[in-house]
Amino acid sequence: MNLAAANFEGSYLGDRGRLPAQARLECKICWWVYDPAIGDPVWQIAPGTAFAALPSHWRCPQCDGDAEQFMVLDDTDRS
Repeated sequence: MNLAAANFEGSYLGDRGRLPAQARLECKICWWVYDPAIGDPVWQIAPGTAFAALPSHWRCPQCDGDAEQFMVLDDTDRS
């Protein structure tokens, strides 16, 4: 792992275990937000499903980006 990636703000560095269940994450490619309260109707992910519990093959429903491309949103980013 390079030092820049380790210090990239918002990154969970691929370690889903570091994510709280209620964490919302944003795709850094298209800015689509995964909100566990909503789930993902495209992938048939039920509301209440934490990002850490998404299947390993899950990808961004908007741009097909890998889950590793998602960044953790701060709670103050809620709209």
